[in-house]
Amino acid sequence: MLTISIPSHLLRHRRATEICQCIFIFFWSADEPLDLSKLPAFLVEVLATVLLLLNIFHEIMGRGYIVQDDVEGYLSKLCEQKADPVTGLLIGQSSTQRDFVVMAIRTPQKEESAAAARNSVDKEWVTEHARQVSRMLPGGLSVVGVFIITDADAKDALTTLRQLLFAVENLISSEHLWDPADDDVTDCVTLHINPKTRKTVCRTFDIKDPKSVAKPADWKYQSGLCSSWATVSCSLNVDMLLPLPNNRTSTGNMEECLKEGLKAWAHQIESGLCLIDGKRLPEDSELTVGQRRNVRQTYTAQLLITTENKRLTDVIEQCGGSVSVTGAIHSRAYLHSNKPKARLAEKLLKRDVVSTVATRVQMMLEELLASDQESKGSCRDKQQKELFCLPHRIFCPLKVSGPLCVCDYQFSDEGLSEVTERLKEMLDIDAAEEDLDTRQEMTFEITGCDITPEPTQEKVEAPEHKKNYIGVAMATAVALLATAASMLYLNDI
Repeated sequence: MLTISIPSHLLRHRRATEICQCIFIFFWSADEPLDLSKLPAFLVEVLATVLLLLNIFHEIMGRGYIVQDDVEGYLSKLCEQKADPVTGLLIGQSSTQRDFVVMAIRTPQKEESAAAARNSVDKEWVTEHARQVSRMLPGGLSVVGVFIITDADAKDALTTLRQLLFAVENLISSEHLWDPADDDVTDCVTLHINPKTRKTVCRTFDIKDPKSVAKPADWKYQSGLCSSWATVSCSLNVDMLLPLPNNRTSTGNMEECLKEGLKAWAHQIESGLCLIDGKRLPEDSELTVGQRRNVRQTYTAQLLITTENKRLTDVIEQCGGSVSVTGAIHSRAYLHSNKPKARLAEKLLKRDVVSTVATRVQMMLEELLASDQESKGSCRDKQQKELFCLPHRIFCPLKVSGPLCVCDYQFSDEGLSEVTERLKEMLDIDAAEEDLDTRQEMTFEITGCDITPEPTQEKVEAPEHKKNYIGVAMATAVALLATAASMLYLNDI
């Protein structure tokens, strides 16, 4: 029996969908795959020709971006400034059917080199800004592209944009602890705006292909783009132990060791069971099915995490210490309103869980190394147990119609004014302290540091004999948020 499969990216073309539906209605039973032997020969040829032409059309025309209309006003204001060039990031969400841009953020200017930076682009500065911004984006929002505002030649501008795009993506993806999914979109967008003529040139590149060439893309503004986006949130109790290397004087050793430990934990999160509103939804089911259009949707999720199924052999490893990360976190993901699938909600929520924990551990790394250096002289020979309070997550709503928020991480010795300053510096957002949502995670006051001698130990991984389910009930997690914060313990053993 001959069968046919239609690429998902073609089905977003209305004409292809209509043609295929007509053929399906007359010649196909829904319980069986499409049998081309049952179709008249001329219809098979027509279908093959249509799909071929639409595939060529897709390759030529590229992707289409629907952009929040506030972005247009923001970019217009940047065009009025005398600085040239102006670079920045495009924030949004990509899917196999549609791409959305909800925010544009200009690159902060270096104070010490404001004059020298004129007429030049500092690639390292732009990429570091992108790395910081990506940490402040909840699930469902990511850096989907870069823009430049300059009256330079369009060809030169495109070359610069291509270099920035690949550098940004390489740095951000290097911090990801999850494996790429088959449905991940690898196309990212570049936008060139001439400040004098206001001409806009939109192109995309496949960032996973180093030899990728620019493809034209459609760029359309739309009001109320985020008004009916769905929000999926959960609270999770975290309790994991990460080994430390013997040589902790090297930042690279610490980063690599902690990253490997976090990857193992991230794999457990990725393979966990996700319940949305208490139900296990089929992956391909629409999350908002049966809901009214243009109405904001909010869902509560639970993550049921399993330990490794496979039997592990005994592993004895000499460690220079360990990091214990415990506490309760709040995670959330935003989904576009174009019939989002349950699979997408689960993927974005799990990635946000992994990202927010990894970000906080990474933020503490420099402080841990600094603390280790300070104790090197008098306390080096003593075993230590130090207690650190990880920063807690604060959300700030975007000033667009809809539920979208960005986030920041506040240390226990910081005030809300420092959070608003970072939001302004990193995201170019003017936020008041009363706008911040500090209720999702509570802080924990640290009054002292416990330093006690401990005998030298070795980390032993025992074999697992059974599957252990750790259910994170929402009621329990909320109670934990009210009484505990994310903590990090450093054992020097």
